[in-house]
Amino acid sequence: MDTLKEEKRVLWLTYLLIATIFANVAFVTPTFDKGAVIMGVILCGLLAYSHFIIRKFFPDGDKYILIFSNILAVIGLAMLYRLDLPVSGGAYMADEARTFMATKQIIFFTLGVAAFILVVVILPDLKSFSKYKYFYLVVTLLFMSMGSLLGKETFGAKNWVSIAGFSFQPSEFGKVALVAYLASALKDYGKPSKFSKKVGDKLSKKGSKYDGAISLIEPALVVMISLAFMLLQTDLGSALIFFAISLTMLYIATSKGKYVVMALLLFIVGAVAGYFLFGHVRTRVMIWQNPWEYGYDAGLQLVQSLIAIANGGFLGKGLGMGYPGFIPVIESDFIFSGICEELGLLTGLAIIILYFLIFYRCIRAAIFAKDNFSRLLAVGYSTMIVSQVLVIIGGVTGAIPLTGITLPLVSYGGSSVLITYISLGIIQKISEDGNSNE
Repeated sequence: MDTLKEEKRVLWLTYLLIATIFANVAFVTPTFDKGAVIMGVILCGLLAYSHFIIRKFFPDGDKYILIFSNILAVIGLAMLYRLDLPVSGGAYMADEARTFMATKQIIFFTLGVAAFILVVVILPDLKSFSKYKYFYLVVTLLFMSMGSLLGKETFGAKNWVSIAGFSFQPSEFGKVALVAYLASALKDYGKPSKFSKKVGDKLSKKGSKYDGAISLIEPALVVMISLAFMLLQTDLGSALIFFAISLTMLYIATSKGKYVVMALLLFIVGAVAGYFLFGHVRTRVMIWQNPWEYGYDAGLQLVQSLIAIANGGFLGKGLGMGYPGFIPVIESDFIFSGICEELGLLTGLAIIILYFLIFYRCIRAAIFAKDNFSRLLAVGYSTMIVSQVLVIIGGVTGAIPLTGITLPLVSYGGSSVLITYISLGIIQKISEDGNSNE
């Protein structure tokens, strides 16, 4: 069915959202801010151009993946732009701390959309990339270990690396490589391999009996090493995301519940060991259990986040009328709290719905994929995004212990935006290939 009319309707509503939200930002400042209007016009142009390119030259795939992603990015950019400006009714970041985040973010947003389009345009059939398993393995371990070797501690976690003045989180790139490795390693689950047959023959005359289990040894070791690096770096958020990715891809590849149960038990053992070995982990759990007791020191972030969400109520205080400057690291880890305070729980719920719509469209692409490698890639990247959303929103609302990760597409962070758009571009490519001959 041709969905062009529906897509255009959603696009026009998106333009209306941009016009409304940036006009609001322009008027809440002491003097009318022309920069907000210019940014709104730029965003409308980028959204229109990107949709035109994908729709015109690649008409077969799911166009809502890009549209929904851009809506989330728009909301994040509006909030970041508001944080950059002094406003008449609310608190804002101190002048020395303001670094024009929205300007930087719109550059990375533009690069991310460009990367999305380039992935769809340049990459050939993704099935041909399944043979580079050991390249993905090396890249995965390289990025996973980089924080331990070169990283500097930030907010208790050693997960940021600075090279030639450019700071980034290696785990952001590592998780993309990990999904590609697992997809390549698990695509032929159950089929005889030289390694499994050789080992199986030593265990039994019917070596093929062990093909499935033995083929999982190498991926299991890679995941365990990756999780160990995340624990050493006290990067609890990334550890949870990597585990969610691995568990989901394992089940999709094998359809065996016993492997999932075994993986869960091993993860519980690792989590308990991490709790007793690392003081940072114990501190996070302690704050989660009773944040108000530590509200003036270790639990300040979570307490201020909960106060902001409660203060916003259902409809919010109004853009520029809240006090997001009171929340530490509001621009990245806690941007969801700032949005809920100023735009209300209704907007917060809309953001969550948008993420699950993206997840639905991505999983839909996996269902129509023509080969196991592409299918596992789509499942892995979909899980990567939705698990990150669940972990960070769960953390800032007190549902689970707080972890320092960004809200995809919404939070400030160039590497996160780029990685998310590249991942979605790969899923878009899978969607194009899956629907091309229907």
